[in-house]
Order: sequence, then C-alpha cells, then structure tokens
Amino acid sequence: MRNQNMNRDWTAIARTLSEALPYLQRFSGAVVVVKFGGNAMGDAEDMAEFARDIVLMRQVGLNPIVVHGGGPMINDMLSKLGIKSEFVRGKRVTDQATVEVVEMVLTGLVNKRIVQAIMDEGGRAVGLSGKDDDLMVCEADDPELGFVGRPVEMNVQVLRDLFKAGIIPVVAPVATGMSALETFNVNGDTAAGAIAGALKADRLLLLTDVSGVKDKDGNVVTELHPDQVRSMIADGSIAGGMIPKTETALKAIEEGVRAVVILDGRVRNACLLELFTEHGAGSMIRATPPRVTPRSGDAEA
Repeated sequence: MRNQNMNRDWTAIARTLSEALPYLQRFSGAVVVVKFGGNAMGDAEDMAEFARDIVLMRQVGLNPIVVHGGGPMINDMLSKLGIKSEFVRGKRVTDQATVEVVEMVLTGLVNKRIVQAIMDEGGRAVGLSGKDDDLMVCEADDPELGFVGRPVEMNVQVLRDLFKAGIIPVVAPVATGMSALETFNVNGDTAAGAIAGALKADRLLLLTDVSGVKDKDGNVVTELHPDQVRSMIADGSIAGGMIPKTETALKAIEEGVRAVVILDGRVRNACLLELFTEHGAGSMIRATPPRVTPRSGDAEA
C-alpha cells in the first residue's frame, strides 16, 4: 500500500537526498561551529527543529559544535533580581553581580535547554562552558566594560575528545580569567569565532535574525572576500550590529577557518540548506575569491 500512496512530494524528498550526496561526502569529518541565538532560543518548536538539524549533521559524519548566547534570558533574570544593566557601545557593562547572573543563566538554564533538545532528538550532547578544562581563557576586553572578556588562550582538546566519543559539545560563552576564580562574560559570536579558529574549523555558521550581509541597495551579498568586507565597513554598507559579526568572521578566517557564513536562523533548516544544497544560505565570507562552482560543494570553500 505504501507504494500506491507515493506522490511527487516524496519523490522530491528522495531527489533532494540524492542530490545532497556530494555535499555529505564533502563535509564528512568536518568541524562546523554553529553560533545559536535569537528568537529561536525561546520557542520550543524552533529549538526542536534546530536540535534535529544538529543531530542530523552529526549522524552524517560532521562534527558540529553549538555555541550559544542568551541575552534576553539574562535580561529577564537581572530584572527579576533588581540588578540594573547598562550598555556601552552596544556591550553590556558586567560587574561582579552581573557576571554571576550571566554564568548562572548561560551555563544553567540556557545551556541545559539546548542539551536536552538535542538529546530529545536522539543525539548525544554535553554542555560545558569556556571554564571547563580551561577551554577559553580571557582577559578584560575593555576596563570600562568590567568582566567582559577577550579570549587570549584556547584549549580545545576537550572538544576533540567529545568528537571521538560521538558527542555534540554545547558551549556557553563564559570563561575563566588569568587570575584565580576570575570569570568573564564573552560575546557569543566572539566565543564561537575563537573556538572555530582554534580548531581550524571548516565552517563557522553565525545564525542571526537577518538574511545576511546586505549592500547599499539592501540586497544580500552571497559571497564576500575579506577585502570586500573591509570596504563595505568603510563605506557604511555594513553597519550597526553587522560590524562585530563580520569582524568576528575576518578574525576567524585569519586564524584558519575555511569559511564563515552569516545566515538567517529564522529560516527553516538554515544550516542544512547552507551545508548540503547548491543554493546555500546567507552570506559566505572566505579568504579565497568566489568561484563559479557551487559554493557548498566547492573543495576550496
């Protein structure tokens, strides 16, 4: 009876799976760091869909790492505790009381929700922070910001150990400092870029709430070279919150990441579209100039 019910939709699914084979082969064993944040973190259905995509990536032979933020949840907890939060140049001023809340929310509430979502979809996941095994050691990024950290030392062996065990690492961007018992709040994009750079990752996927890097006419630029990014920052095409994301991308590429993609996390299966289809998703930044061949399957990407 099953064959009699076959229709064009199922045929299309089978064709899609077949067409994905070159990309599955291309990324077998690849390290892919995914920065997860935005509205999807607070929606159970979106969280489950994201987790399913991450589990699929692991199932077909990739080594995904999830690095997450949690700004809205931190804001809610600070408000409940009556702790005022101030921002300087778009970054949260983090005093001792604030960094304790940040650590509690990110490593506890948010991190474990993501771990649970991955487990619920049949994957194996372990939650950790930059403090665990001295994964990420920081110093103060700006004295005016307090305990906001800039990674200065990365120890990623713990992540490699988890890969070997078939486990998906889920990393909260909280780090240790150079002094004893020092804790730093790290921007999620910054943490993801530092981890990707230390691992020489094949891809760094920065999920955002916009469709990608746009030119002055509002069109998404699908492929960019670092020099183009710098020019677009200089002429104002890249502005606001997109500046730190593209700066993270440039630094990651300098540290050996093969390509960084800024893509819209609100799009269903955005990570899978980027990795396993010819179409791709969002804006790819890489050191090598754009080529004519499909970008996701490009051996030079």
